[in-house]
Parts: sequence; structure tokens; C-alpha cells
Amino acid sequence: MKKPEFDNVIKVIIADDHVLFRAGVKTALSVKKDVELIAEADNGMQLLNLLKHFEPDVILLDIQMPIMDGIQTLPEIRKSYPQVKVIILSMHNDHSMISKLMEIGANSYLTKNSDSETIYQAIKTCYEQEFFFNELTNKALLTGLRTKRSDVGMPQDVSLTEKELTVLKLMCEEKSTKEIADIVLISPRTVEAIRDKLKTKTGSKSMAGLVMYAVKNRIIEQH
Repeated sequence: MKKPEFDNVIKVIIADDHVLFRAGVKTALSVKKDVELIAEADNGMQLLNLLKHFEPDVILLDIQMPIMDGIQTLPEIRKSYPQVKVIILSMHNDHSMISKLMEIGANSYLTKNSDSETIYQAIKTCYEQEFFFNELTNKALLTGLRTKRSDVGMPQDVSLTEKELTVLKLMCEEKSTKEIADIVLISPRTVEAIRDKLKTKTGSKSMAGLVMYAVKNRIIEQH
């Protein structure tokens, strides 16, 4: 039975070659009135074909799939569908892999033994606030810092204004663009402009890179 239509339903596609896992996620999400699973794919190639016909808000993307895996698929999604949020699913919790995927555009990373409520919260948070950070992603980003101490892409001597520092701290606290705008008393568009300027100044390619920069330069505390 189709779920009733109402405002702000988050449309989700899952790409995973394990049919039983997909079925489990589908069942778990079916009881959530604000989330709808609109399509399923067995591999990255099939997912990219689906994206020509469907417009999801969030994609649940498995790393290990036949034909085209998640690591190959993620850059293609970012290139053609930059507005779609991507949550990586994996059996592994390798920190270097998580750090790499976050840097090239993943919005979160979950292990497949995550409970259904965590998957739901990750979907909601990525949709509303762009990123869902958890203990796994935070540890991976900090591990990434230790291997990038001399990375020229993350300059040490960057001069940030008071407003830029405030916005960066709030972003690291997972505040949404609207929440930051309300706190700093600026428009959401100005928040986005400051975020872009922060990326340029710090040499970061993503929000994950900005968090790494903020921790490395002690702008926020390492928890």
C-alpha cells in the first residue's frame, strides 16, 4: 500500500547488491511517514541509469557491488547530481577509506550493522543539515588529520575573519544553514557564500575537509 502524500517526504534510493539487506532497509523505512524508498539498484551502473528517471533527495550507497562499486559511483553522482546527499554503507570501518570517501563527497558513512533508527536519523540529518557525523566518521577524519600534517592543500597560515570563524564553528556543530543565519543575523545566502569562501581559503574540497581544518588548527576541540 502506497504511503499517503504529505509535505517534505524525503525520497530515497538504495544501491546494494544484497537483496535481503535492501529488503530490511525497505521494511524499516516503510513505517516512517516522512521517508519514502522510491527505487532500488543492484550496482552503481544501474543506479546511474535510475537517476535519469528518478530525483532522490538521499542515496544509500553500498561500497562493494559488482559491475560498478560505490567508490567508482560516488564521483559520478557528485559530478551530475551535486545536490543529492549520499550515505555510504559498508561492512568495514577502515578509517582511511572513510576519510577518503568523505573528502570526495559522501555526506555520511554507516556500517551495515547500524540499526534502522540510525539509518533513519542519518537520512533525516543529511537531508536537513547536509552531513551526519557519528563516532566512526569523526575518528576517521581525525585519523586523516594525522596523515596530512604537511598537506599543502590545508594551509596553516590562513587569516579568517571573526564572522568566518563563527560560521565555521557553527557548521562543525552541525547547525543547518538556516540556524547559522538566525544565530549570526545574516541571510542563508550569505552563510553559503561564507562557506564557499572558507573552502577557498582553507583549500578544502568539502565540509569534511573544513571540519578537518578546524580540528587541526584548534578552532574546535577534538572530542
